Amino acid sequence: MDLEKRSQPPAGKATPLRASDADRDRAAEILAEALAVGRLDPEEHSERIDGVYKAKTLAELEPFVVDLPAPGERAPSFEKSPADSGPAAFPETADETLHAVFGDAIRKGRWRPGRRTHAYAIFSDAVIDLSEAVFEHRHIMVKSFAVFGDVRIRVPENVSLRGSGTGIFGTFEVDTLESQDHDAPVVHVAGFAIFGDVRARPKRGKLIRDLRGYLRRKLEG
Repeated sequence: MDLEKRSQPPAGKATPLRASDADRDRAAEILAEALAVGRLDPEEHSERIDGVYKAKTLAELEPFVVDLPAPGERAPSFEKSPADSGPAAFPETADETLHAVFGDAIRKGRWRPGRRTHAYAIFSDAVIDLSEAVFEHRHIMVKSFAVFGDVRIRVPENVSLRGSGTGIFGTFEVDTLESQDHDAPVVHVAGFAIFGDVRARPKRGKLIRDLRGYLRRKLEG
């Protein structure tokens, strides 16, 4: 009888609903998207993601994402209409997503990464090799999610490489670099690893391609 009384919530109070792993993963995806588009800085993202994976109930999860739109949800736009805009900007390169699910996925060689590249490794490996990529953007975000799998990122040795993420029974490791050239690209790796690894490091002997020419053409145009 005493046990039954202890298991009942106080009168007038509902029992807090427990958060599932899927609930925490959805919250982590919202935070990753917010980091990628600049709604959160890396420090705030790191603080929030830690809180998300410590949350036991849905009520504890809510404060970390309540002020952020869900992935795919359009936020208010403050961009000018085409009639108000100036000369056409350099075309945007589309975001790219690698899905390694029970099979490896590799992106390498001479390719043009967009501002954001997403990598999902589930019981498999995903490799994003930027060492020979053509950089058209100063800032590139790589969002990595490893669940019983590995995500490996390689960058040229003369870029700036930064990272913010979490490893849960796994490893999130970024060999940070700060380029001496202030015009060099900045690659930011974010995400989390659950029973897996996310690792980012420079590929020695490989240098950035084409960014200087792109910046020069943009200024002259």
